[in-house]
Amino acid sequence: MQDKTNPHGASLSRRQFIRTSTLAAASAAAVVNFPSITLGQNKQPINAVIIGLGGRGGGAGQNFLEAAKEVGVEAKVVAVADIFPDKAKAGKDSFGLPEDKCFSGFDGYQKALEVPGVNYAILATPPGFRAPHFRAAIAAGKHVFMEKPVAVDGPGCRIMYAAYEEAKKKNLKVAAGTQRRHRPSYIETVKRLHDGAIGDIIALRTYWVNGGPIWHRGDHGQTDLERQIANWYHYIWLCGDHICEQHVHNLDIANWIMKNEHPIRAWGMGARQQLEGKSGEIWDNFAVEFVYANGVRNHSYCGQVKRSWSAVSEAAAGCNGVVELNDGRNIIRTKDGKNWRPTGITKDNGYVNEHVDLIRAIIDDKPLNEAKQVTDSTLTAIMGREAAYSGGEVTAEDILNSNFAYGPELLYTDPSKMTWGSFRTLQPPMPSQHNILANPPVVPVTKG
Repeated sequence: MQDKTNPHGASLSRRQFIRTSTLAAASAAAVVNFPSITLGQNKQPINAVIIGLGGRGGGAGQNFLEAAKEVGVEAKVVAVADIFPDKAKAGKDSFGLPEDKCFSGFDGYQKALEVPGVNYAILATPPGFRAPHFRAAIAAGKHVFMEKPVAVDGPGCRIMYAAYEEAKKKNLKVAAGTQRRHRPSYIETVKRLHDGAIGDIIALRTYWVNGGPIWHRGDHGQTDLERQIANWYHYIWLCGDHICEQHVHNLDIANWIMKNEHPIRAWGMGARQQLEGKSGEIWDNFAVEFVYANGVRNHSYCGQVKRSWSAVSEAAAGCNGVVELNDGRNIIRTKDGKNWRPTGITKDNGYVNEHVDLIRAIIDDKPLNEAKQVTDSTLTAIMGREAAYSGGEVTAEDILNSNFAYGPELLYTDPSKMTWGSFRTLQPPMPSQHNILANPPVVPVTKG
């Protein structure tokens, strides 16, 4: 079909535009000349830019400043960017910035990355923008902290994997918002599992079961696109559905326990029940069975249906015992009765620790690049979502090789050129009519 978002009316296939964007990113990255910013060598302060100044972006900025104080380095936020002008201007009060360093619009992220002296990018926009913004930050030679998830579909994951390789080549440090990996209570628990505390893992269970639906901000804005981005949590192209936006944390723990392997196939089911009648298209419950290459299965449940019981936790069974992980209140139970809990742990705040670890990696020039592991976990969540949407078995390769993209094509090629006037939207997916693998839905282009 003709791409109506292309101002020249040129026809561009999914395969073509993804290939073109990947090659363009690689070419741009290859010619970037970025300065050394290792503090141990030249004492240059860490100057951060925040891209996406919603609740998590503002919070991540404060976490960054707290972490820098803990490490004992000079650091400050020197610019912010947000699509919406009113949110961008919040940088004046939150971080004491002049108005000319509070950028807005779809190209605001580029302007922020171009501010002289910036060497640390905090990416906290809705997840649909994460992959192209990460690519841009790496091309500009910045160390990166980015929130999860990092993509909403296969094309976005491919952008992430390519940018991960570029970051390695440039010796850039990257941390992700999977904060449990930066909590001593989890680090010590998983280390013991890897050391054989419960023997070989034979089964996993993961929960993100809320006590009711999440309704973010309602419908506000002059155009459909403004209303969708303002209420981004309820649109697949922006959040990836709540199995990606939230449950990715638990799936990441499962992958970590499995020594950073990710499942190879999945099947499942879900529904849109208590969100029926609300704007948006995401579902409110999923039940998915994931299978790893060695045959171990993860029984995964996430939901936003009002109930008297809720849980956000992970568990695993091994040949010699079991483990339960619940927000740091972890316990390993073994057959011989030698149970273990993490004790005496201080500074277990993962939101601060992820920045502490990133800053120290920069200072000491030590390896830290979490882009692949968070993309693996994001890919896991996407696989589970599509298995439930389609009603069939889905493999990781199916998703990674798919050219079906949920967002508008400019989102993957050059989001700075997006406008409020034209975009791609989807109808709420139902198993009977939506199968990303065999029969992708017809995607209308709506004018705002």
